[in-house]
Amino acid sequence: MHFAGVDLAWAGRNPTGIAVVDEGGVLVDVCAVRTDDEVLNALRPHLRSECVVGFDAPLVVTNPTGQRPAETALNRDFRRFEAGAHPSNTGKPEFAGGPRAARLAAELNLDVDPYSKAPRRALEVYPHAATVALFRLPRTLKYKAKPGRDIERLRSELLRLMDLVETLAGARVGLRVCEHEGWTRLRRAVLTAQRKSELRGAEDPVDAVVCAYVAMYAHRRPDDITIYGDAATGYIATPSLPSDVLMTRTGG
Repeated sequence: MHFAGVDLAWAGRNPTGIAVVDEGGVLVDVCAVRTDDEVLNALRPHLRSECVVGFDAPLVVTNPTGQRPAETALNRDFRRFEAGAHPSNTGKPEFAGGPRAARLAAELNLDVDPYSKAPRRALEVYPHAATVALFRLPRTLKYKAKPGRDIERLRSELLRLMDLVETLAGARVGLRVCEHEGWTRLRRAVLTAQRKSELRGAEDPVDAVVCAYVAMYAHRRPDDITIYGDAATGYIATPSLPSDVLMTRTGG
């Protein structure tokens, strides 16, 4: 069985991160691609049998405006950690022909029902919420390029995320990334980046590794996953916030 993560660009112009983890929790592939064909070609060699694929992108979007119920529900818990989800609706051009993630899931013959027990399935996941819950972060790591964030801050935050991912080697659901040459290249790229665009080239594959881990975590510890929303209107699956963190982090 394999677990894959797809940090999917909602439209095909931007890079998409891909990561694949084997049954033993070992990273076996990590890369960045752009087109649907490239996504499928990167995934298919690893997904010939049972698998769970975590897409950081909507699989189901039916609302014509505003937010999906899933986003409203997730934001209620995660906005206080600065981990609210972006709104998805069919009024946005990237969803006019249906979600890109749904088309890819269909091509890979993946069941997109979050409660499915099918041997091949997909889940919509969200790395920001996942990292807050998994690592008990007081707020999301600020490695996304936005106004006011200089390259050194972005580098520091992305390296912190990579450090945290590496600690999962000792977790109950273990993930081992350090032995993989692709992970080593990503760390080197982050350390030596001179421009924000170079950091972005590493950011997407690192997020994909988080997505793959959430897919594995959901398979191994389904009782510790929260499903916001549903299969009919769209959903987001994420490791559940620890109860003590949820109760003590009040306020906006």
